[in-house]
Amino acid sequence: MEERPETELISIPATPRVSTPEILTPTGQRSPRPPSKEAKSSTAWTPTSFISPRFLSPIGTPMKRVLINMKGYLEEVGHLTKLNPQDAWLPITESRNGNAHYAAFHNLNAGIGFQALLLPVAFAFLGWSWGILSLTIAYCWQLYTLWILVQLHEAVPGKRYNRYVELAEAAFGERLGVWLAVFPTVYLSAGTATALILIGGETMKLFFQIVCGPLCSSNPLTTVEWYLVFTSLCIVLSQLPNLNSIAGLSLIGAVTAITYSTMVWVLSVSQQRPPTISYEPLSMPSPSSSVFSVMNALGIVAFAFRGHNLVLEIQATMPSTFKHPAHVPMWRGAKVGYFFIAACLFPVAIGGFWAYGNLMPSGGMLNALYAFHSHDIPRGLLAITFLLVVFNCLSSFQIYSMPVFDSFEASYTSRTNRPCSIWVRSGFRVFYGFVNFFIGVALPFLSSLAGLLGGLTLPVTFAYPCFMWVLIKKPTKFSFNWYFHWTLGWLGIAFSLAFSIGGIWSLVNSGLKLKFFKPS
Repeated sequence: MEERPETELISIPATPRVSTPEILTPTGQRSPRPPSKEAKSSTAWTPTSFISPRFLSPIGTPMKRVLINMKGYLEEVGHLTKLNPQDAWLPITESRNGNAHYAAFHNLNAGIGFQALLLPVAFAFLGWSWGILSLTIAYCWQLYTLWILVQLHEAVPGKRYNRYVELAEAAFGERLGVWLAVFPTVYLSAGTATALILIGGETMKLFFQIVCGPLCSSNPLTTVEWYLVFTSLCIVLSQLPNLNSIAGLSLIGAVTAITYSTMVWVLSVSQQRPPTISYEPLSMPSPSSSVFSVMNALGIVAFAFRGHNLVLEIQATMPSTFKHPAHVPMWRGAKVGYFFIAACLFPVAIGGFWAYGNLMPSGGMLNALYAFHSHDIPRGLLAITFLLVVFNCLSSFQIYSMPVFDSFEASYTSRTNRPCSIWVRSGFRVFYGFVNFFIGVALPFLSSLAGLLGGLTLPVTFAYPCFMWVLIKKPTKFSFNWYFHWTLGWLGIAFSLAFSIGGIWSLVNSGLKLKFFKPS
């Protein structure tokens, strides 16, 4: 039999591969697509790098065909990750059909929100120079730690760290990782949900007053009743089963956040400034009070960059193979998201402080807009702004609550070895919603709560990722990379302690005076 040319043997196409459901594959499949430029130029070792034309040349035709097909299969499957079957039952990992668009929506929804409206409050204590400098440093710092988390999601071949706590356990050890990560991440999710109930309920009340006007009944709802109405709406929306299922809500939250952030600062700077405005930092009765106020203000700036506790969870909703790892679409979506976040946070902080100076109320931009310009701006425009805030708060509540829902269901499924029924899942979410409602009623101090939240949860964003990079990637000791990450990490811990003290001081000294709006 005439032997066929060698070049023809190598050009034999591999057997077509069909994408299969996530629960049937180790890391999640996606349809074959042309390799990216990065994949073409990569020279890193892969599980199939030994199957090269040089290696195949002395092997006969049948064996060569088998190895070529095996190479294609391994490159499509990827790391051959061994998954926990329980992941298919939990809200974070139940669906893995996310993409870069979903990542952008989720990051925008998590990164922009009511905390942006509090930045001018921080500027009132910091002034122009320190306010802009601290905001710029915080933005660059958190963007770098975001990149670290995206890269560490699959830092170990064959393993996906689907949750922040899982990565902390891998870096710090199982016991220490739980102690370090569980409290700040749960506190951040629950604290943000509580603050969202406060801002959402107050904004619904203002929206009703603006739309109803003089036609309002003589016995309107109280502030606490508006909190209850908002909580009930959040609980209804929280029945969506998993993180990918709320991608549409995240899109709504992102669009509304960008829109109302722009409207708030544009409406503020377009109106005449108060005649007694001043840009000098607020003076306090004692030096210690001034220091604590500055620490609380810096905590508010840190809290503006929340969302890192959700990065790994968002990335976990994406399929990942060795040829097409999840960090590529995740980082693409995150870059788009954080471009818009910067385009919203900086104008709100600078424009709000320019418009109101140190007359900025403790409740932030919405409070200032309503207090100073409620009679100057058309009621319809104000009503639309407040309605957009309500929509954004409803959307943000869902994405920040999802890790807590995941923890509830993980505890249940690990004990029963079966997925949650729809009634159990609904019960968890109703319980969580009303717990946050009662916390919000007991602690209605938004600006003080924001500083404390920023201080206690700052390590999640600014410190832990730097430590994790050193402990997992293991750069050369005493190299620049080693010193840089250790320094950033310990600076984050020091700032966390200082900002937490400032937040506690502000919370204790505010009493019942620093409510977001004076309740009726």
